[in-house]
Amino acid sequence: MSNHIDFYFDIISPYAYIAYKKILKHKNILLNYKPIFLGGLHNLAGIEAPAFNKYKMNNMKNDCDLVAIKNNIEFKWNSKFPINSLNLMRGYICVNEDKRDQYLNCFFDAYWKDNQDLSNFKNIDNLLNNLKIDSNRFYQSIKEQTIKDKLIKLTTEAFQKKVFGAPTFIVNNKIFWGQDRLEYALEELDN
Repeated sequence: MSNHIDFYFDIISPYAYIAYKKILKHKNILLNYKPIFLGGLHNLAGIEAPAFNKYKMNNMKNDCDLVAIKNNIEFKWNSKFPINSLNLMRGYICVNEDKRDQYLNCFFDAYWKDNQDLSNFKNIDNLLNNLKIDSNRFYQSIKEQTIKDKLIKLTTEAFQKKVFGAPTFIVNNKIFWGQDRLEYALEELDN
């Protein structure tokens, strides 16, 4: 039996943001963070992202607003959605482990609460500066082949486990997809 929840996420996913904020309300959960590149995962699975389907996109905006209000989560649909999250997700991998929680919270909030354009390097620089992360080192690191390979590996492993979207939770080899399945993952963990 598992003593933790694997949490597959990408900063670009509004539902991953909502799930993350719900997770923070549960202080006793042992999480294994699994960063993935959602665009790459969709390519592997042959899925068109909802962001590129106008009907799904309209519904997704409304749905996220409803869920955020219901759960008392500050949320604002980002006017620059979608952006390419590759550098953001490589960044999560390359920052020191003791900064990862701060990085994730900061970048999630910047994108999904503060409506910042995270494809703009000036905005990223400001966030890194606030986190006391050296931006020069950060930009060098996200270009390193080992960091690129690690994100590819994590995304490929997720696909091999039948993960196709974010957020996804895995407990005891059981998949729970979507922010609304966190409670089911928690129940599985308790069992």
